[in-house]
Amino acid sequence: MTTEPTPDTTTDKPTQASDAASVERNKAVSRRWIEVFNERDDAGEAGVRAQDYVAYAPASLEPNPLDSDAWTRFLGGFVEAFPDLHLTVEDAVGEGDLVAQRIRFAGTHTGEFQGLPPTNRRVEFSGLELNRFVDGRVAEHWFQMDSLTLLQQLGLVVVPGPRLLPRVLTHQLKKLRKKH
Repeated sequence: MTTEPTPDTTTDKPTQASDAASVERNKAVSRRWIEVFNERDDAGEAGVRAQDYVAYAPASLEPNPLDSDAWTRFLGGFVEAFPDLHLTVEDAVGEGDLVAQRIRFAGTHTGEFQGLPPTNRRVEFSGLELNRFVDGRVAEHWFQMDSLTLLQQLGLVVVPGPRLLPRVLTHQLKKLRKKH
């Protein structure tokens, strides 16, 4: 069970005008946010986020909501692990103050990721994000990613079960360390 909030879709009045031009502007800002991330433009990325920005990452990666500074640190962990990480917007749809995007991630694992030493493997996986806009900036951001595909491409075998998984991961890490 997740404790992260969900966008309020029960009201007929979104927090921002829902005209087509506003939706298109929000979609353009969402795409631009991906572009400035790919350019590693921290100031440009910060400029997209609202002052009271909150992000919700997959609980397996970060169980707590992230403010703007914490989000920057969170992204830094991905960039450290995958310095050439490049995101591509595959699809985007918008309605009211919300924009959803299907994202393709591609990069090479040359730094530590979640305790996993570099494998030098190229990875490609997908993700979904939902951005809620206030006054043309992202106020809330939810995202999910295909962690199973990512872990498999890094050479990890994921076995269901909370009691067995830590032993399997420890074993895989030991194998990877012996190879390098």
